[in-house]
Amino acid sequence: MTDVTLKKMLYTLCVVKGISGDETKASEMALSFLKNYCSNAHISHGNVMGTMGNSNENAPHVLLDAHIDQVGLIVTSITDDGFVTVGNIGGLDRRIFPDQHVKLHGTKTIDGIISTLPPHLSNGEEQVQRIEQVRIDTGYSADELKKILHIGDSVTFCGVYAEMMGGKITAPALDDRCGVASILYALDLLQDEEIPCKVTALFSTQEEVGERGARIGCFSANPDIALAVDVSFAGDGSDGTGIMGKGAMIGFSPSLSRKISRDLVKCADENNIPYQYEVMNGTTGTNADQFSTCREGVRACTVSIPLDYMHTPVEVIDIEDVKNTGLLLANYLRGCREC
Repeated sequence: MTDVTLKKMLYTLCVVKGISGDETKASEMALSFLKNYCSNAHISHGNVMGTMGNSNENAPHVLLDAHIDQVGLIVTSITDDGFVTVGNIGGLDRRIFPDQHVKLHGTKTIDGIISTLPPHLSNGEEQVQRIEQVRIDTGYSADELKKILHIGDSVTFCGVYAEMMGGKITAPALDDRCGVASILYALDLLQDEEIPCKVTALFSTQEEVGERGARIGCFSANPDIALAVDVSFAGDGSDGTGIMGKGAMIGFSPSLSRKISRDLVKCADENNIPYQYEVMNGTTGTNADQFSTCREGVRACTVSIPLDYMHTPVEVIDIEDVKNTGLLLANYLRGCREC
């Protein structure tokens, strides 16, 4: 897969709507890519799943997961004066809300703006609005809106996919569509090879509201090993952050399999793949928390892509980290002969 093809795939994944609980379009898009590598790829309860590799029942079974959902808003009411009230889906920073351009997905998709006072009419000291105070202006009257929108409809933030200097990319939903792209990149590297393990790719739903898709997806797949490919906080490398462009962050945590963590580090070292450590002192806040307690327990680990401005419409990653994450996954699978 060339850099151009990878970027086109990432663009296609990022621009499609798919907030938690309403991932259908995003799942269908991811399925169209996964079918190139897994002839049995399908959608089950919103999760996208497909299997490839060694079919021998004694071969280790590895689950590669990235969540397909994104954060967003949900319509809670339409006021008499024609404004839309909302609740949040996933962890959102309400400091970014004022003046944001949003899309409201009803019987048709319409544009809206989150209302705010202009600076001329404010003292500059207003507190961050509570979610109950947020109002979206669509330009429609209440009667017109009620023909288009219903309580429970989805609202997504508008963001632009753009390539920046130095290999950086900004887009909405990079959390975690870049993880999806890295898994697809790994499968592309392996598609003409015989590998010693069975591999199930899972693009899971509802991670942002409690890792619900991962729970049922892992139960269905019943793997021996599960790798949650997600994003983590980019920074200067201090305070547990990663550095963009320095490779995947391999997780170490009491809730993760230390063996798998060390195996991933060994794989990266042996294949000269750049990587970083991500040390967590408890659970991970990723789908790996569900995997490690699935059925009788699954050896789980995290492989994270450093990302700036998480849960905003302008998330930023380095495309090299997506490639190196995929390269690490592919080489790990090439050497995975035992659990």
